[in-house]
Amino acid sequence: MTPRPILFVDHADALGGAERSLLLLMTFLDRDRWQPHLVAPPGPLAEEASGAGIPVHLQDLPRLRGSSRSLLDLWQEAVRISRTAREVGAVLVHSNTVRATAYASLAARLALRPLVWHMRDFWLSEAEPAAKWADGLGKSIFCRLAGRVVANSRAVAEHLPCSAKASVLHNGIDLSHFDQAHTAADNRAAICRAAGFPLDAPIAGMIGRTRPWKGQDAFLQMAKQVRAAVPDCRFLIVGGDPFGVQDDYEARLLELRSQSGLADSVHWTGQLADVRPPLAAMDLFVHPGAPEPFGLVNIEAMAMGKPVVAFGHGALPEIVLDGETGLLVAPGDTNALAASVSRLLRDPTESRKMGRAGRQRVDDHFRIERTVAGLDALYQGLLKAG
Repeated sequence: MTPRPILFVDHADALGGAERSLLLLMTFLDRDRWQPHLVAPPGPLAEEASGAGIPVHLQDLPRLRGSSRSLLDLWQEAVRISRTAREVGAVLVHSNTVRATAYASLAARLALRPLVWHMRDFWLSEAEPAAKWADGLGKSIFCRLAGRVVANSRAVAEHLPCSAKASVLHNGIDLSHFDQAHTAADNRAAICRAAGFPLDAPIAGMIGRTRPWKGQDAFLQMAKQVRAAVPDCRFLIVGGDPFGVQDDYEARLLELRSQSGLADSVHWTGQLADVRPPLAAMDLFVHPGAPEPFGLVNIEAMAMGKPVVAFGHGALPEIVLDGETGLLVAPGDTNALAASVSRLLRDPTESRKMGRAGRQRVDDHFRIERTVAGLDALYQGLLKAG
């Protein structure tokens, strides 16, 4: 059987959670059945896809909102995508982000190919009436043009006007990549040496881009309280600014760390390509940010056998079983977050039990093979209905 080509479209020139999930999907697709192609700008996504043997068609997809040439860019780049779709013989177009979908929806229509719209983020209208109107119109148009809509969580699907026709396919990971062998003592020792932490110190940590909605400020507020309750505790913050925003947020966080008396207790690793070593060093994982459309790092932490303590909003209740694989607290309640972290740090037996349950939950529900099987069935159903 000759594999049928699928043209994936993504606009990002850096690797965020959506792009890492897309790479896994393309890599794990059954190559006897499907041949992935990728339209993306030059950057890490394109490089890693090419390294995985996926044909890449380099193309910039400029930002549309607020641009004086948005209509011209939309038309020109959509025409290029449609031409690529026809040249590679794509049987369908699969868009991975909202901006990519703006281009891909028009391109798919021009190429007479069905569109799969993969929604991986909350699409919440801004306060201005014009933005609300434009966003509402955009969502309605995408829903109408897409042959199938895929949401990476129920929380995301609920924000779509076509939520009834959206299929929920949770993100998955390659569980073998997070084999528990990576929890070996030498990984923890290396992190502790770099951070200047005692080897026997209990460690709570978080991972995320250094942006306000990721909650590093809430993490530091929590850390101050936890340190008072568990004086020997230490804290890891993993993350940087891969998209090059370059504002004063990190400087404000460093000042907050100093003002909170945590200079010797909190270690910043910066952006890391491999999160397994810091996860191995942590006794528990904390997710203190704004509502997440999914939150891939939480299942990565669970795959490493770490209990998750988080605000119970967004997709987190779909991932973390409260009291079984971690603890969920009221959104924004840093006091409750600190109390839950302190509780698990004081009770390593319960913490390890939750960590084992988390690993099993990932094995049962969040393997990439499970996600790909759902996508395979969706593709076949769309093409049969064609």
